[in-house]
Amino acid sequence: MFVHWLRSHFSAAVLLCVLRLYVGYKWVTAGWGKLTNGFDASGFLEAAIANSVGDRPIVPGWWAWFLKNVALPTSGFFSYLVAFGELLVGLGLILGLMTWLASIMGMMMNFSFLFSGSISWNPLFILICSFIAVAGWNAGRIGLDGYFFLGRARRIPPQAHAQPQAQAQA
Repeated sequence: MFVHWLRSHFSAAVLLCVLRLYVGYKWVTAGWGKLTNGFDASGFLEAAIANSVGDRPIVPGWWAWFLKNVALPTSGFFSYLVAFGELLVGLGLILGLMTWLASIMGMMMNFSFLFSGSISWNPLFILICSFIAVAGWNAGRIGLDGYFFLGRARRIPPQAHAQPQAQAQA
């Protein structure tokens, strides 16, 4: 029942739009700050690797291996990837453009930050983005997704929808 409401009701689209704008603003400001102020992910990566050892490691060993052998040697690339990723996810959520993809990519980055030992706003953003992802197209209904997809659906004559059903019944 809740999923049906998320996916089909206009009131859910309004709530999701507010949530999209909030999370999108946070992503855009974080990404823009990294792009304009110069961001180097190597310190974050080294700290995450250091937190994978000891009596109570907070970073899983397999993730520390990935960070040490893949991300740290290419930290310059990962720095740009994080900054541009945050900016693009934020713009997608704010504009309601490819909303489902933006929310999935945002959750992927949040999980990466969590695996690296950073709690911050990540669990909240994962929760909000999971609602956006479950809502599907309704999450972008008030946005460019709604303009393109709903506008296209309005241009298709109603008979085009009814013909396959009539043929199936015959």
